[in-house]
Amino acid sequence: MAGDLRDNRGRGDAEWRWPAIHPEGRKFGLIGVGIALIVLLLFDWEIIGWPLLALAGGVFAFFRDPERVVPQDDDMIVAPADGLVTLISQVPPPLELQGPDGDGAPGLGSDPVTRISIFMSVFDVHINRAPVGGTVKRIVYIPGRFMNADLDKASEENERQHILIERPDGRPIGCTQIAGLVARRIVSFVKQGDIVAAGQRIGLIRFGSRVDVYLPQGTDAKVLLGQKIIAGETVLAELGKLKLIEGVSQ
Repeated sequence: MAGDLRDNRGRGDAEWRWPAIHPEGRKFGLIGVGIALIVLLLFDWEIIGWPLLALAGGVFAFFRDPERVVPQDDDMIVAPADGLVTLISQVPPPLELQGPDGDGAPGLGSDPVTRISIFMSVFDVHINRAPVGGTVKRIVYIPGRFMNADLDKASEENERQHILIERPDGRPIGCTQIAGLVARRIVSFVKQGDIVAAGQRIGLIRFGSRVDVYLPQGTDAKVLLGQKIIAGETVLAELGKLKLIEGVSQ
């Protein structure tokens, strides 16, 4: 992945910078600014124009795309989304990711695995990132409903997109982008056959939703229910590591 190398020995540079606005969102923000200026300058409707201008600023903020420092360790699975861990459960992988595909690439199987669900509010960064490096072997889009993405059944009933990434060692890792009440479009930045790095941008979901990650057998989550996590930086799990982790809400 392109970027400056930094490590836990203090090597590299750290600086604060304004986050960029992803191109996918610039048009929406500019449309909002244009409408607000028309209302303010042509009609002098300040009671409407200023709230519209603030709303346009909120749209720009929603599509912000900050840089992330991604841990470079082949055994780590990093968070694909900013947000809150709302579910950690043992479930069978989605049917679309279970079996091998037409090219013989293996799926996740049908045995229950640990699923980590990350809920993104409208205040979170909505750029989704690859949980591991490897080859995108499968992208399956499924139309569906737009119920609250925080609900467990949203994984099976909402509009969603499954992505299967095969690591260089041949082990597949699956994740699912799920639309919610407000989110109405899942945007993909990658296609089948692309090679991605861990933490690379792979898509976004407009205006709040959820991302599920399916850990391989024999791997426990390193995050806790209710924990706030950061895409591309928070380590969700280490391959082959099983350990109960407890936390106290304070």
